[in-house]
Amino acid sequence: MTTFAAGAASILALTVASLGAPAMAQQQAPAEAAPPAAQAPAPAAPQPLSESVAAVVNDDIISSYDLMQRMRLLMATSGMQPTQENLPQIEQEALRSLIDERLQMQELKRVEKQQKITIISTDKEVEEQIGDIAQSNRLQPDQLKQQLVAQGIGLDTWRAQLRAESSWQSWIQGRYGSRLRIGEDQIKAYQRRLADAAAKPQYQISEVFLDSARVGGMEVAVNGASQLISQMQQGAPFAAVARQFSGSATAANGGEVGWVSQGEMPAEVDAALEQLRPGQLSVPIQVKDGVYIIYLRDKRAGSKTAIVDLKQVAAPLAADATPAQVDAATKLLNDLKPKITSCQTLEATAGKVDGLVAGDLGEAEITDLAPAFQEAANKLEMGQVSDPIRTDAGLHLIAVCGKRQGGANAPTHDQIENRLRGQQLALIAKRYLRDLRNQATIETR
Repeated sequence: MTTFAAGAASILALTVASLGAPAMAQQQAPAEAAPPAAQAPAPAAPQPLSESVAAVVNDDIISSYDLMQRMRLLMATSGMQPTQENLPQIEQEALRSLIDERLQMQELKRVEKQQKITIISTDKEVEEQIGDIAQSNRLQPDQLKQQLVAQGIGLDTWRAQLRAESSWQSWIQGRYGSRLRIGEDQIKAYQRRLADAAAKPQYQISEVFLDSARVGGMEVAVNGASQLISQMQQGAPFAAVARQFSGSATAANGGEVGWVSQGEMPAEVDAALEQLRPGQLSVPIQVKDGVYIIYLRDKRAGSKTAIVDLKQVAAPLAADATPAQVDAATKLLNDLKPKITSCQTLEATAGKVDGLVAGDLGEAEITDLAPAFQEAANKLEMGQVSDPIRTDAGLHLIAVCGKRQGGANAPTHDQIENRLRGQQLALIAKRYLRDLRNQATIETR
């Protein structure tokens, strides 16, 4: 702990008392369902604490009051209960988030002044956010605000967090979103990976990722993950914890990753998934740059359904062709194969050779292909051409021009594009903030 430790015992006592009510993240029913205030003693009002400097970010002061307020907000929105063991982790996460927000807001104000544009969310926009959050918790905005106030949280603290978060996301999206181009090659590569993994077991997961570089080292990340797991086992909602603590791009969605197959996550996570049953929470999973906590929501067997887009070159042969005829056709196709450099040029290249027929076979599920074609389609990567394949109609070269997962569970083209775009924007935002940290003067007390 820092010099803030002098107030830690006080905030622990205050938050234990004020968090006696259900945390916002766990609230499922309107506040009117609670007993009337007159039937229960009013919670003790938080007592003022002496204020000091917790950190300085480019001459912008973060006070001990700011830090305590953020800690209370973090606990209220994540459902975590403070203990002597997890209080240092809560303090560190609160301070990191405050420093990041100061850097973000300083940058946004600089850009606004330099470019004479408006980026920072207005009071009206922040209130609209509060309305949306209240609705998702089945509350009226005033009821939600009253709950926070009852837990010793100043509404300005919450508004400041919402303003920084929404303004930063708006700036990243506005500056980089229109410039990002997700190419068809990227989408097809993603579809190909899904198709290759279609026969493997698939897992629906949520994640919390603690970036070891951000939290202060691998040992800190492992210990922090253990504390978070303990809190979730005691009832803190996974999604709420992920929103407040996860360093992954999925944090904004409560850590929800969706369906993954083997190979999409780090090998250490793949190994853990094989041991988990639906509804189970993993132990801390250490990887190269941090620690994962995985919640396995569901599991299903592979669909074994992949769709390929094929083109072919055929040398027509009767089923009873002589060995000499088969050898001549085989040589013709083997000589042609190295000249086929892409699916786009296949038909034109084959058209220059007498006795060959080329054409587009279109898309088909691999299981619907002739057995000889199935084997080649399963083995070939996109853009590859097979060796000559014998059928009753002749000898064939087939080229795989596309490969994607089939079935009702397969993501659409637009869903894949949006997923890849979101991943790239999250990476840009992470690097942008990292650069701001490296350029800043940050002093913690």
